[in-house]
Amino acid sequence: MLTEINFDGIIGPSHNYAGLSRGNIASASHAGDVSQPRAAALQGIEKMRHNLALGLPQGFFMPLDRPDAPWLETLGTTPEDAEGHLRAQAWSASSMWAANAATVSPAPDSADGKCHLTIANLVTMPHRSHEWPGTLTQLRLAFADPAFTVHAPIPAPFGDEGAANHMRLCSGHDAAGVEIFVYGVGGGRFPARQHLDASKAVARHHRLDPARTLFIRQSDSAIHGGAFHNDVVAVANEHVLFTHETAFEDREAAHAEIRAAFPAVEIVEVPASAVSLPDAIKSYLFNAQLVSLPDSGGMGLVLPTEAQAIPAVWQWLETHVAGNGPIRRLLPVNVRQSMANGGGPACLRLRVVADPATVDPRFIADEAKLDQISEVVAKHWPERIAPGDLASAALASDVRKARSALLDTLDLGELN
Repeated sequence: MLTEINFDGIIGPSHNYAGLSRGNIASASHAGDVSQPRAAALQGIEKMRHNLALGLPQGFFMPLDRPDAPWLETLGTTPEDAEGHLRAQAWSASSMWAANAATVSPAPDSADGKCHLTIANLVTMPHRSHEWPGTLTQLRLAFADPAFTVHAPIPAPFGDEGAANHMRLCSGHDAAGVEIFVYGVGGGRFPARQHLDASKAVARHHRLDPARTLFIRQSDSAIHGGAFHNDVVAVANEHVLFTHETAFEDREAAHAEIRAAFPAVEIVEVPASAVSLPDAIKSYLFNAQLVSLPDSGGMGLVLPTEAQAIPAVWQWLETHVAGNGPIRRLLPVNVRQSMANGGGPACLRLRVVADPATVDPRFIADEAKLDQISEVVAKHWPERIAPGDLASAALASDVRKARSALLDTLDLGELN
């Protein structure tokens, strides 16, 4: 039976605040801070436990090997000798944000009846551009069953940042849906990361029905305001689109196109007069997991605790819930270490609609497995990493040993 599985990226032992993500206000504002990799990973694990307790299927992905010495070798250097900015890019733990791992089209949407995944190339950001080989290897292992087709990335220079710029509307996760690709246009204060040509190429690879596939432009004001991905200003689940008023460049045309393709859509729009774009971005109101709750039949919003600290945001949410809107429960989670580096609850997960029996069981979470992961993290993950620590060969060795310990514990040694 097809169901939605959220695969969270386990936050790696090299988690640090180098401020590498141009256009990501949270990342830039915490550049140079001391990170807490152990606390970060444990926060992510607790989020997974939280979702399991809601009755939601949960999976996970392994952190990639860092620092990425083979990538530095292509640049003629090593982790020890690299210039500071290159060393930081090689150390980045950004694969933790699994929403950027791939774009996913479930089997009901594809002409061949398979679930398609295209690995994101992430070419617009140097620190992320070298993720895709490790991600491709991992996803081809997790989704090796014939029910899936895992595609290599779209080639450069067509920037593709994965599911963070993709939404799906449907009457149920196992029903045919309408897929919405949101792209940006270059120029201005910050770069647009999702290119239209990349989105169209992904749709072709996934064999989607053109009549049920939309390409909508993200607003320049959202990008320049710090919404580096669409999932910072909009999220969809089943028949509901939850969006900020400023999300799309031509709001009225976008809404009309969505309604024409999926007449049952319920658009829940937060007006800028109620929640400003800066407050929406600061709180990551939309970088939340909008989920169908098995126990109640309604929807819940798994959102960062930071949303509670901004009165306009929390007031709007409480008013919506009290008014019997489609979002029935507010479910705050603590992912502060990830938030400080620019990623909320939605960034940490990749949604895959599939039969859990077709997924390699080593990537499926339960309480016992999360206990195992927590034990490895508590024993091996560094407590703190300061910017100057990235030059330490001893720390690099410890980080690699920590990841290897996790792979061994979960019997995933082939990812070493």
